[in-house]
Amino acid sequence: MISAIQWIRKGASLQNPEKYNLDEKEYERISQLAAEQLEDAQNDLNEAQGMAVDGEAKKDEDEMAKYNLDAYDDEIEADKHKKIGIFSNIKDLSYYANESEDPYITLKNSVDEADERQELEVLPTDNLLLAAKTEDDISHLEVYVFEEKQDNMYVHHDIMLPSFPLCLEWLDFHTGPKLGQETTGNYVAIGTFEPGIEIWDLDMVDVMFPSAILGHVDKKKKRMKKVNDKYHVDAIMDLSWNKNHRNFLLSSSADTTVKLWDLTTSACVQSYNHHKDKVQSVSWHPAEPTVFLTGSYDKTVCVLDARSPAQQSRWKLSSDVEALRWDPHNPNNFYVAMEDGLIQYYDVRAVTQGVGNKAIFTLQAHDGAVSALDVSPIVPGCIATGGVDKLIKVWNTADNKPSMVTSRNFELGKIFSTQFCVDSPFQLAVAGSNGKLHVWDMSTNAGVRNAFRGVSGAVSGAEPVEEKAPITLPDDEEEEDSEDEEIPEAEMDQGNEEDEDESMDEDDV
Repeated sequence: MISAIQWIRKGASLQNPEKYNLDEKEYERISQLAAEQLEDAQNDLNEAQGMAVDGEAKKDEDEMAKYNLDAYDDEIEADKHKKIGIFSNIKDLSYYANESEDPYITLKNSVDEADERQELEVLPTDNLLLAAKTEDDISHLEVYVFEEKQDNMYVHHDIMLPSFPLCLEWLDFHTGPKLGQETTGNYVAIGTFEPGIEIWDLDMVDVMFPSAILGHVDKKKKRMKKVNDKYHVDAIMDLSWNKNHRNFLLSSSADTTVKLWDLTTSACVQSYNHHKDKVQSVSWHPAEPTVFLTGSYDKTVCVLDARSPAQQSRWKLSSDVEALRWDPHNPNNFYVAMEDGLIQYYDVRAVTQGVGNKAIFTLQAHDGAVSALDVSPIVPGCIATGGVDKLIKVWNTADNKPSMVTSRNFELGKIFSTQFCVDSPFQLAVAGSNGKLHVWDMSTNAGVRNAFRGVSGAVSGAEPVEEKAPITLPDDEEEEDSEDEEIPEAEMDQGNEEDEDESMDEDDV
């Protein structure tokens, strides 16, 4: 399944991504990260073993006696001085960290490196599209290159993830080894079922470890399992990067807290405990750099100012919050998607003594939970919703009178994520439970053309056009079938050259 997606604007990536370089400094860094993760895992294992019943301990003793494992260490010590293996008679082997220093390597890889450099090139006209994917309990991040003019999309590289991913957030603030560089970067923050937030450098391929991890870092103190002000202790549900104060990142968690992180120090600088259940969604205000929005399973939405977090405005809802979005075309308003299938639209200023007023409008969007929501950053009044009913819907909310523009079932399973392209008004990415990613050009849809004709940044022209099929990657099975079909075609062509009449008779049969 694909649980989260994220567009990256054109020109944000390096045209020629860097190759991962495991030098001594990087080796020390990842060794420390690996040691910290191993220590946490060992502590968890020790706690789990401590809870074992006495019967299990007795069973282990029987196993030790049965296989004579008490003498295992003595046997290992006796074998330490034995030379084994195919190189056991060789005293020493020369090793060169760089192939160019090895005198026995005479064939250079300049041609291969040039080809690889060209294959990895990301043009300034290309978008990147990220997809957090899980297959057979193995999770990874796929980085796609989207070529809009060619209607083409392909996987550029991927990154292995330690746990099931729940949310993605792009940011351009340098952190980790590149902290302090004056240029803008290309990073993604990833929230998973683990309490730590990983930040990966997207301009580097074959990378082994994240640039930074936000979470428990003081290994002198044991990691607390109770809610605290320093780090999360449960799954990361959502992330939001502050585009005005670029070193700040917000996170919401299943531990009921929201935390503000300073990327220059990778430390939590503020923690908010205003919800009573899992905090599903968080979002910075598009214009006010210190104001943010939170939504929780406690059926409330809150607006806070980081400068005075004790003052809150709270809206009570009819169901759990699934997603939140500010309206970029009217920053005083925001959308809420809920588990009961409703979309509600609120005015952040309509508050009486800290309690939010009624919604401007309520929309019954889906049968079942609205599991995906996005607002077009270019076309006013255009929003997209996805639900567990497997439908993706486009709505026109102009003049606060919402109406459905079109509805599609792309056979993606339950829709978990949908997002408008930041550079193109009607390129919509959609993904769901079956693990496929579609990019839908809505500008060729008749309903979309009629609803948003004449709107700034929208479609133009009154003539009807043929609707394009969504852009996606072929399944492995489809690729194998197409390859199998090419073989008999080649054989038939060869038969035509030898005896055209005979081959035609065979086709008739």
